[in-house]
Amino acid sequence: MESNEIVKTSEITIRVGLDAAGVPTEMEWGASDRNNGATDPCKAMVLALFDREHRDTLRIDLWTKEMQVMEMDRFMYQILRSLSQTYLNATQNKNLAEDMARFAHYFGEQTEVIPKG
Repeated sequence: MESNEIVKTSEITIRVGLDAAGVPTEMEWGASDRNNGATDPCKAMVLALFDREHRDTLRIDLWTKEMQVMEMDRFMYQILRSLSQTYLNATQNKNLAEDMARFAHYFGEQTEVIPKG
């Protein structure tokens, strides 16, 4: 039988530096139980949270001015690939997860993140 008792917590920190127009120029992230809480720089982030009460998804999508299109293509490809695996792990719906993975592969080929073939 599983217990819902919390035995450990971790705080995740995201810092975003904005220019005068409110556009992200620097971003960094860290977790209290990773690298002694030190933060690391990043160029983009996608955060999705499922609201328990409203049963709706809350999202934050940010990227810095220096994020290049080819980097965004790679970032999106990697997210799509990982989402198909996450979906499979959570639902065991192999057919739909494979469809998602096929689309991720197609996206990767179309953006030239991976070779066509």
